[in-house]
Amino acid sequence: MTDPQNPDVPPAPPAYNAPPPAASQPAYSSAPPAPYGAPANAPVPGKTLGIVALVVAIFFNVIGLILGIVALVQSRKAGVKNGPAVAAIIVGAVLTVIGIIIAIVVFATLAAATGYAAEVLQACQAVDFSGTVTVQGVSVDCGTISR
Repeated sequence: MTDPQNPDVPPAPPAYNAPPPAASQPAYSSAPPAPYGAPANAPVPGKTLGIVALVVAIFFNVIGLILGIVALVQSRKAGVKNGPAVAAIIVGAVLTVIGIIIAIVVFATLAAATGYAAEVLQACQAVDFSGTVTVQGVSVDCGTISR
């Protein structure tokens, strides 16, 4: 369309409007800001406690297990993963179970040995600590036993 008052001037082109971004393009955003008062590169809550728990779990199983659980809870509240805390829980639990099994075996062995020793002592008293007696299929010289 031409201007009737000025026919020599060409019409102005329409204003350019940029098309909206395509739906297939992902919208990238920057990293979320650090919480108020926290530095940008703050350490992961519970990470140090998780490492300490892993070391402690090797020597003091139950204490390391408890510290590992505490470290894992702290990390989960902050929304981060804590591998050392999980490892401390596993090591503490496994070593605690192994320790309980070993304790049961040791106490059972001591109880059996104590019972055997009581039978030997009773049999030797019956022969006045002289000679040899047979207890549970084993010959025992009563002269070597102190009263």
